[in-house]
Amino acid sequence: MCVFAVFVFWGLLFFTPHQLSGCPLSCECFAVTSTVKCVSKSLLTVPKNIPGYARTLIFTGNHLHQIGPDSFKKLTNVTNIILSNNRITELASHTFSALTNLRFLDLSANQLALIHPEALSIPDSPLQELNLSQALHNFTALTDLTTALRWGGLWGLLRLDLSGNHLALLPPGMFSYVPSLRQLLLSNNSLLAVYSGTFSGMAHLEILDLTHNAFKTLRADGLQELDRLGNIKILLGNNPYNCTCEIHDFVTWLNKSKAQVDVEAVRCSSPEDLNNSLLRGLTVQAVGCIVPVLSEVTDITLPTSYAFLGLVLGLVGMVFLFVVYLNRNGMKKWITDTRDACRDILEGYHYRYEIDSDPRLGHITAGGSRSQRHAGTTLSQQQLRDTRIIQSPTQTLAKQVTISPNANS
Repeated sequence: MCVFAVFVFWGLLFFTPHQLSGCPLSCECFAVTSTVKCVSKSLLTVPKNIPGYARTLIFTGNHLHQIGPDSFKKLTNVTNIILSNNRITELASHTFSALTNLRFLDLSANQLALIHPEALSIPDSPLQELNLSQALHNFTALTDLTTALRWGGLWGLLRLDLSGNHLALLPPGMFSYVPSLRQLLLSNNSLLAVYSGTFSGMAHLEILDLTHNAFKTLRADGLQELDRLGNIKILLGNNPYNCTCEIHDFVTWLNKSKAQVDVEAVRCSSPEDLNNSLLRGLTVQAVGCIVPVLSEVTDITLPTSYAFLGLVLGLVGMVFLFVVYLNRNGMKKWITDTRDACRDILEGYHYRYEIDSDPRLGHITAGGSRSQRHAGTTLSQQQLRDTRIIQSPTQTLAKQVTISPNANS
């Protein structure tokens, strides 16, 4: 009996909420766990008299449309805040700047339409986990969040949850301002493609969740972006993959990638004959990329440009040959004249060579008087005039007849 009484005492002491002095009205305060709970109390603002020992604040199911820097003053001990399902539409500048030890922040299931660029700015960047699932009201909120990540100085953020926000695309470089990120959850959105630069600057990422989106395939640039992430865990299952020829690159990547992909969940949704088939190992014939042809048939097809060029060159050749045919007589006469002219020139060179090589002209000395040189020149000219060409039927002989000076007398 005494033992039972002791258990009852300790249960009342540690496991029941204590309405301690300083505990907000309509809230529950737990001194042992350093927790303050205000669940579904229709609060319009964050209570002011939160006890200083509180480390975990749970405010859910209320109507906190707007929170700002005055909402969490002098709460330096708080490490965890859960603000889910409060219909919050706006985060003012430096909303959490007083929470210098904040590690975990849950803003899920809200309707954020306006996020100030410095709404998430906290000195020394203590925040490690940020839950924004089902929290972004529209695409403008995504743009605001991108700016808030840039100016928030969240260098120590390790986990970011953006699931269930109907995101159709992600701005390039959006996550480069959270370089320490280990887990990025993007499930239950409407993402259609992964673009180059989407995950740039994420050198420490370990888990990427892309399940339950609208991917029908992943293009070459998206696959290269995933390859840059290295050997990490990538969840790609439960997407409506269309297993046609366009998915061939994705199938090849699945078969060769070093990433840890949930291949058992990556299955075809269409066409009907491939429904629920595993993408890994799917052949190119199965997705309709190759049309069977006879092996003996040679592919002689040419690009249209080359075929047209060949046609033009053939037409030009035919025109050239036709012109030559019409001028065949003139061409024949031109060829004959050219041949005769070349022969006359060669005969003239041969005749000059015979004259220059005549040994009798070598007796004329280079010295002597001017009259002797003149006489020698006259003699040479006389000898040239006395040379006669005698032709016979078989050969042409050149005979030189020299008339002495006495014969003229």
